Amino acid sequence: MNSSLHVSDGLKQPIVYSRKDHIISRKQISNAALRVLYGLNDNGYRACLVGGGVRDLLLGRAPKDFDIATDARPEKIREIFKNSRLIGRRFRLAHVRFGRELIEVATFRSSHEISSPDAGISQQGQILRDNVYGTLEEDVWRRDFTINALYYDIRDFSVIDYVGGVGDLRQGVIKLIGKPVVRYREDPVRMLRAIRFAAKLGFNITRSTMSPIPSLIHLLNEISPARLFDETMKLFNAGHALAVYERLFEVGLFTLLYPSTGRIQNSELDYHNKFVRKALLNTDHRILHDKSVNPAFLISVFLWYPMKTIYSAEIHRGKNRKDALRIASEKILREQARVLAIPRRFTQTVRDIWELQARFSNRSPKRAARLLEVPKFRAAYDFLALRAGDDRASLKLVDWWTRFQSADSEERKRLLQEVKHTEMRRKK
Repeated sequence: MNSSLHVSDGLKQPIVYSRKDHIISRKQISNAALRVLYGLNDNGYRACLVGGGVRDLLLGRAPKDFDIATDARPEKIREIFKNSRLIGRRFRLAHVRFGRELIEVATFRSSHEISSPDAGISQQGQILRDNVYGTLEEDVWRRDFTINALYYDIRDFSVIDYVGGVGDLRQGVIKLIGKPVVRYREDPVRMLRAIRFAAKLGFNITRSTMSPIPSLIHLLNEISPARLFDETMKLFNAGHALAVYERLFEVGLFTLLYPSTGRIQNSELDYHNKFVRKALLNTDHRILHDKSVNPAFLISVFLWYPMKTIYSAEIHRGKNRKDALRIASEKILREQARVLAIPRRFTQTVRDIWELQARFSNRSPKRAARLLEVPKFRAAYDFLALRAGDDRASLKLVDWWTRFQSADSEERKRLLQEVKHTEMRRKK
């Protein structure tokens, strides 16, 4: 790529890649995004595609969505686009909707002035509000990673690079802009984002970006459980969950997100890891083939062995199995809620999956047929299949339910008779 240099208000001079020097074409940008870009431009404002959209286009990938940055204030964006609404307190921006497509439009940000009523930084350095507006030249330094700080300018179709993002894309590296410790303190979620982007793109995280993470993990305790839950959804439901899990576990971030995992006994840790890895591979496979996934399924997997530990303790105290399971489920989900604000619809599904595991062993004619009608049967069956592992008896149980689901009425009768005869022989 050839480049020309533009002076930029005393900041580092950017590399500006002209249209002939990059592969981005307007044909690759959604009509909705183009309408917003040109709408802002026609009203006298600067408008650029920014972030993951530019990154993915330069990598030859199809972007999941398109984000736009502009010098128009949020209120002006709302005036120009009647199909928009303003959202956010911590970070004020506009959502412009075209049918099912949502275009996020943010105003260029400037550096923080603590005295400003539109900015706020905690004593630990965390950004509490980020609504100090500025120019593109200032906005670039507010972004997190170099590969996400590239701007596609609709005025001349150029790509503007202040931070060496194009070079880092070529080298396949994730690198924070600025001093990593400071940037992580500003927003601890950047630690999770570094892992996510590395897994998604198959990139390496630079040593300077990676090395501070283990000592700063505790900062995530300052993030709201609701926001952390949203971030975990991005981590594990984008088609690269296994790679994310391995990187999170390596630096200790997974244990922060799921603290009960740290209490798993060494004798069960290997089983837990195999179980989780199989579930993550299955999730990635489903997403790869455009099949739906329920976030509750992975949550039930992550918490299964910690829940079993509590369950066993309750049984030892004399509780019956049903009460022990109820108590263990409530305790582990209540503890987890302190870290991740898991919506009730998901926690109920987790409980259903766990509760149904015991019912698979009861294969009387009425109960077996009734179990097939339970709404969460399929998720619970998939969970059972993952649990089976190398255990011969469990594998036989999974095989029986696999055949029973797809069998016609006559075959089901035969399968139920088979169970009855097996039970009779066992009693003898």
